[in-house]
Amino acid sequence: MEFPVIQTNFWDGVIAVPLVVLITQLFKIFPIPSKFIPTIATVVGFTISIFFSHRHDLWAGLFMGGFYSGAAIGAYASLKTSWLALRKQGEYKTKGKPY
Repeated sequence: MEFPVIQTNFWDGVIAVPLVVLITQLFKIFPIPSKFIPTIATVVGFTISIFFSHRHDLWAGLFMGGFYSGAAIGAYASLKTSWLALRKQGEYKTKGKPY
């Protein structure tokens, strides 16, 4: 078995991962339990990778689909954690001070 040749490009880092995040966020419009959101991101990442970005090589599509979905889930979790920490820090600084 020969490993697939996988070339990352502009599409991978700048378009595919934010697209997975955006599509996953659009799924939050529907009444879906939050525990299924990472699974939806994974399915979307694999779908974009297999059918659009690496449509001529299934193994490369599977490999990069894992990266798309993992990067999207990690980026969203990191941004959410940072945002919540920033809000909590702002509440801590203004606590007890008159406006």
